[in-house]
Amino acid sequence: MKKAATLSSKNQITVPASVRKALGLRPGESIVFEIDMDSETPEVKLRRSPTLEEMAGSVPVPDDARGLSWEQIRDRAWSHLDNEQR
Repeated sequence: MKKAATLSSKNQITVPASVRKALGLRPGESIVFEIDMDSETPEVKLRRSPTLEEMAGSVPVPDDARGLSWEQIRDRAWSHLDNEQR
């Protein structure tokens, strides 16, 4: 599917309804423009940005952090930064 949109004088576009439907976009959601500069003519892909809930579990937890509370993880990270700055 190819759809066109016109850039306004304020450098804004309206995402066509069929594209919004295909991506499952709702008002207020973020979108990402992926730009491939490897070709002669840059190619751009538009995709829906995942929500934090959808990203949950996508980053592996290091073995030494499993079972720690958020406060313990945060304190460990801050102490690591303090040690590097010395």
